[in-house]
Amino acid sequence: MSGSLRTELCTDEREFAELAAPWGRLYRRCGAATPFQSHAWLHSWWLSYGAPGRLRLVLVRDGEGELRAAAPLMRVRRPLPALVPLGGAISDYGDVLLDDEDDERADRAATTLAEGLAAAARTALIDFREVRPGGAVERIYERWRGPRRRVRDSLCLELPATSMDELVGRLPSAKAQRVRAKLRKLSALGVEQRVVRPDEVDTALRRLLELHQLQWQGRKVTSEHLQERFCEHLVRSVGPMVRSGDAVVTEFRLDDTVMAVDLTLLSRRLAGGYLYGAHPQLRERKADVAVMLLDACARHTESGGRGALSLLRGDEPYKHHWRPEPVVNQRLLLARRRTAPLMSAVVCDVAARSRGKELLRGWRERERGGGGS
Repeated sequence: MSGSLRTELCTDEREFAELAAPWGRLYRRCGAATPFQSHAWLHSWWLSYGAPGRLRLVLVRDGEGELRAAAPLMRVRRPLPALVPLGGAISDYGDVLLDDEDDERADRAATTLAEGLAAAARTALIDFREVRPGGAVERIYERWRGPRRRVRDSLCLELPATSMDELVGRLPSAKAQRVRAKLRKLSALGVEQRVVRPDEVDTALRRLLELHQLQWQGRKVTSEHLQERFCEHLVRSVGPMVRSGDAVVTEFRLDDTVMAVDLTLLSRRLAGGYLYGAHPQLRERKADVAVMLLDACARHTESGGRGALSLLRGDEPYKHHWRPEPVVNQRLLLARRRTAPLMSAVVCDVAARSRGKELLRGWRERERGGGGS
């Protein structure tokens, strides 16, 4: 690394847009990065969800102006004044980017970024949600000179990034036989997988969202997935991500009709099925959609050298059929002395919510067991 490091605070939306190339180079040099830290995803998210005047990008550059670290943040005022990662609730992982190809380089960049974050925070708490274990921001946490706390965040479930045959081989014998029968059923029906070309991505994603809405019709669904701003974000971000190898879109056809579309996000360490849409007729014809999607995802990841095939956030029962490993995201809270009370308030709120969930779970178990009055 040539020259000394310096920090910059970027609050200008146009400058954020112009950072695509250097941000992309830094992203490729950060082994811990997930697709949710790519410029295409974050800048698109900002265009759909950002609020004017709230952008806070803390950047670290070397003497030649090359980016060596970046923290993509925004300032919020409620429920407490805080700096939070861009990407919001529709992103499964939050993090910073660090040039970690060399440990000494990463340590220097992390120290400088921590100093820049402390200066940028001022009277706000820094609240990093949904940090995957091993995330780059852990180096910032280690070097933080003020009050800090680490609490649990969402649960993710992960499988090894391997072939479908090996995933099936991990299952008990009887269950493995059922899965193989379901794979044969998909073949007998004539379900065909096709990876969508970059110039077809926009159309395929709109079809994905149409099918997603159709499959959840009459049932509880994540309402944000039905919003136009989400559609605009997905279409705008995924095309560039497909071209750079950070995403793959797969169509599933039956009788020359697109019956399902899947979006899988890819990074150096993991891959994850982000969102899909499937026509209800697939289930009516006894096609197991979960098996079909996992088979496609495994094909995208088995030869990529990745460590994990993430089922992303959520503890849905169907995910447990595959015997995944539970991986708990972290919430890293960084404060200065003047903002330590804000951190304490967040920790108390997290503890209260966790206790409330435990009480509710216990009550439901007693009700199911006939313990109700």
